[in-house]
Amino acid sequence: MPKLLYQGHGSFRLTSDNGFVIYFDPYAGRGYDVPADLILVTHQHGDHNKTSLCAKKPGCEIIDEKKALARNKHNSFEVGGVSVRAVEAKNANHNPKQCVGYIITVDGVKIYAAGDTSKTAQMKTFAALELDYAIFPGDGIFNMGPEEAAECAKLTGAKRNIIIHLEPGALFSREKAEKWDAPNKVIIEPEEEIDL
Repeated sequence: MPKLLYQGHGSFRLTSDNGFVIYFDPYAGRGYDVPADLILVTHQHGDHNKTSLCAKKPGCEIIDEKKALARNKHNSFEVGGVSVRAVEAKNANHNPKQCVGYIITVDGVKIYAAGDTSKTAQMKTFAALELDYAIFPGDGIFNMGPEEAAECAKLTGAKRNIIIHLEPGALFSREKAEKWDAPNKVIIEPEEEIDL
């Protein structure tokens, strides 16, 4: 079973059963010392794209929104037995042609990592994917706020929902996470690692 280490803000690390390491939107917190096999970047804002923080294995692949949206479509990738599918992301400050979310399948666990986004038309199709986890932003500054994130959690129908990206300039807000009215929510503190 894979593990998720929440680093803070919009950043987390996934580790598969066989030690394949994925960083998502590296920027905040600690835990970048474990060498990466894959780094996923949703867009080029400075609080999501600090790939230089990550230790890297030889041949580490970086997939950013440019690769994800090459040939003007949302692309899919297979890297080291991990499946990555780029999906829509957009908000008041993010052009959908310069921003993505990802659906990551690792050790059979499907994780929707929304990135910086508000509700998208594509989200209504995700319930059919039978997602294990969905990870939403919730600061309400350009992105969806907690109410919209709860609506999106219901729409996508994941078995468990996690809210991150809650407090600009801080790693996390436990108070806001506890108030989040989403089904099957899981609250993860920065530097906490859970089995998925």
